[in-house]
Amino acid sequence: MRIIFTILFICTVSIHLYSKNEADSVFSILNTELNNKAVYIDKKEQKINGLKELLDTPNLLKAQEYDINMKLSAEYKKYKIDSAIFYVEKNQEIAAILHDKDMIDETNLKLSLLYSASGIYLESKQILNTINRQALSEKLLPLYFEAYSQFYGHYAQSNSRHTYFQKNEAYRDSLLTILDPHSFQYRIAYAEKILYQGQLEIATNRLTLLLKDVSPDDPNYAMVTYLLGTAYKNKHNLELQKQYYAMSAICDIRNAIKDNASLQSLASTYYEEGNIDQAYKLTKSAIEDAVFCNVRFRTIEISEFFTIINTAYLAKEYKQKSELKRFLIFTSILVLCLVVAVIYVYKQMKRVSRIRKELYRANVKLIDMNEDMTNTNSQLNDVNLQLSEANHIKEEYIAHFFDLCSTYVGKLEDYRKSLNKKAANNQLDELFKMLKSTTIVDNELEELYKQFDNIFLNLYPGFVEGFNSLLIKEEQVQLKPGELLNTELRIFALIRLGITDSVKIAGFLRYSLSTIYNYRTKARNKAAVSRDEFENQVMKIGIIQKIR
Repeated sequence: MRIIFTILFICTVSIHLYSKNEADSVFSILNTELNNKAVYIDKKEQKINGLKELLDTPNLLKAQEYDINMKLSAEYKKYKIDSAIFYVEKNQEIAAILHDKDMIDETNLKLSLLYSASGIYLESKQILNTINRQALSEKLLPLYFEAYSQFYGHYAQSNSRHTYFQKNEAYRDSLLTILDPHSFQYRIAYAEKILYQGQLEIATNRLTLLLKDVSPDDPNYAMVTYLLGTAYKNKHNLELQKQYYAMSAICDIRNAIKDNASLQSLASTYYEEGNIDQAYKLTKSAIEDAVFCNVRFRTIEISEFFTIINTAYLAKEYKQKSELKRFLIFTSILVLCLVVAVIYVYKQMKRVSRIRKELYRANVKLIDMNEDMTNTNSQLNDVNLQLSEANHIKEEYIAHFFDLCSTYVGKLEDYRKSLNKKAANNQLDELFKMLKSTTIVDNELEELYKQFDNIFLNLYPGFVEGFNSLLIKEEQVQLKPGELLNTELRIFALIRLGITDSVKIAGFLRYSLSTIYNYRTKARNKAAVSRDEFENQVMKIGIIQKIR
């Protein structure tokens, strides 16, 4: 008896492990295929281009052109719905020229299907209203009921009214009555019907059998696996729900099907189990597909879901950043403690040796200290003067800095509102014109330089006279009427403030580095004092007056 239980346990574990490995393989394939979407799009485009080349065949009959257009529309239907509509509309013209009633009815029904998927409900319903069911040929009846069923299905998703869902189901039931019970269309439609009626076991069994008859490369494979995923979702089997949605998504990607529900449903499944990153990735991919295909009801669905996913994703990202910040702070504290400990130990080790050396040197230094004291006092006086000046400059500049920042914030807000207004009014040309224009930047630079000149001359009112006194008389700076400082004076004003790096000066004044060097060199060349001492003398302009 123990042996039997052991065998059963081993079999159960083996089946579970096999199932898990299979699911992991599916998800791995899906991630690979998500990165290869462009490859399958290229294949789709090649196939479409091949059909388009057939339209250039010499002496092509209208009936042949009609068939090629229908094939193109079929290729575009789940890929780029606007193009699908374009080719069906071309067939409307051909059908009218040929006076072929079946062609006219077929194109109208297919156009109605495409319109309802695109969200053009009024035109879709108007087309359906023009079609006389009694006058339809038997072969077009399935398309007729499908068009009505799809119209009410799409319209119900936009309006959320139970009445439209009931009509959707009623037309699907009518479709089932005329389809061959052995056909794929019947089997999938019937399985979908009983699935949404809640007959989950029967629906699951039928869909599983149906899956065996469909190749994984067949677009219908995506539909069957999607319905299986939905069945397992209703049965609360999260793993199989996720696995079948993933299989459906893989098939959709490989067939370049942009009008799909698999990615969104899979994203929702990942969201349910708390995998926000994967849910966000899949939702973004689903939005790209919906926008590319321009299927309105898909775009509405995914946009509503994306709001939820995006909120959760941002919350998670914020939490991770907060945790990282706390970790970095903790690590920094540990590192700091370690550094302090190392420094302390090192100092203790050197302390005795240093004290001995210092005792010896102290006697020598005592002799030199009297001489150094005189120099130190002189240096301290200079430092005090510089500190007093620096404090005064800081006080002045900080006040003006905050005032200037406040002004710039206000201007930026006005500029942002202006851009926002242009964008909101869809005035894109004016928006791009404003973005490309440098007028605002130039005006603000001019205003900045005026502010700088005023502040600087407030600090050093005699700077221009002092600067000219350092130059030979013939080369002294002559300002234009209304001009506070010119470019040359601004360069040396910055040097007077302690900014001696030509790179920084060039960045502030928005000149090239070579231009700044040339100005500095020319000024030294026309100096009335030593060239080497010229800039040091500039640094001393106004210091005595300001401190007093």
